[in-house]
Amino acid sequence: MVKKPKYSLIVPVYNRPDEVEELLESLAIQSLKDFELLIVEDGSSIPCKSVCDAYSDRINIRYFFKENSGPGPSRNYGMEQANADYFIIFDSDCLIPENYLAEVDFFLSKNPIACFGGPDAAHPSFSAVQKAINFVMTSPITTGGIRGGGEQLGKFQPRSFNMGISREVFEKVGGYGKINPGEDPDLSFRIWQAGFDTALIEKAHVFHKRRIDWQKFSKQVYKFGVVRVILNKWHKGTSRFTYWLPALFSLGLLGSIALFPLFPFLVDVYLLYFVLVFLGALLRERSLWIAVLAVWAAVVQFFSYGFGFLKAQFLLRLLGKDEYKALPGFFFK
Repeated sequence: MVKKPKYSLIVPVYNRPDEVEELLESLAIQSLKDFELLIVEDGSSIPCKSVCDAYSDRINIRYFFKENSGPGPSRNYGMEQANADYFIIFDSDCLIPENYLAEVDFFLSKNPIACFGGPDAAHPSFSAVQKAINFVMTSPITTGGIRGGGEQLGKFQPRSFNMGISREVFEKVGGYGKINPGEDPDLSFRIWQAGFDTALIEKAHVFHKRRIDWQKFSKQVYKFGVVRVILNKWHKGTSRFTYWLPALFSLGLLGSIALFPLFPFLVDVYLLYFVLVFLGALLRERSLWIAVLAVWAAVVQFFSYGFGFLKAQFLLRLLGKDEYKALPGFFFK
């Protein structure tokens, strides 16, 4: 009889064989070996099966190919095929530190939580742009806290690039929905509604590459702004004033520039904020160039997120439109 693994790691993939190879290399050196890895190829035209085959002697890999349905349903498919009682979800653009599973295992041995997640960080090999983007996506002085990464804003909302749930939770709540992005906070809300808790395992971090250029980053955070409004509509009582901050920040910055001849001190407030972002990034990354890029990343983040948030508020709240008809690109069929 084949021994059941302790953990099932599930990774949806879409046309990213090079990233998968880097991910597998990091998983091959895990200090805790009691896991299986399920790679779910989501209808890719550039499959990664040959990459998986090359690591089959080092990792217990199970490869699946299915029609394209989006990351949420692909993760659900992986969990349906998994053998362990704990599922851990990664994105294909992550690198996993060698003690990750050992840290998770130690935490769960003392705190058998039903759902958990960990933080993300920038790997030393990442580009300056990736490190700058990582700073603003994780720092409490930008929207790193607003998006739910910090417990100072309430319960921890695990993100699907580094998220674990028990089989019991999956069977009770039904896994991820078909919204994308936003499938991970939607799942967190439903987990809480079902009576389960979530926890942050601070030492279980991953290196998340995120977007590698400004256009992709802007598009990503714009989508985050849109789906936040959708999720607040779906889950009553989840709205927070803090979700308005990127939009208010952006409008305020534009207003302060327009009113500069009359009220020049207004611009000084924003300059002070950008100095704080610069110093925060400089202290963390020890690089003047990354600190400069972090300031620009903060501008892109606030304006893109804010625009998406205001657009969705206008369409769904003010005009009362149906999100599936007004914003069809945010839902997989």
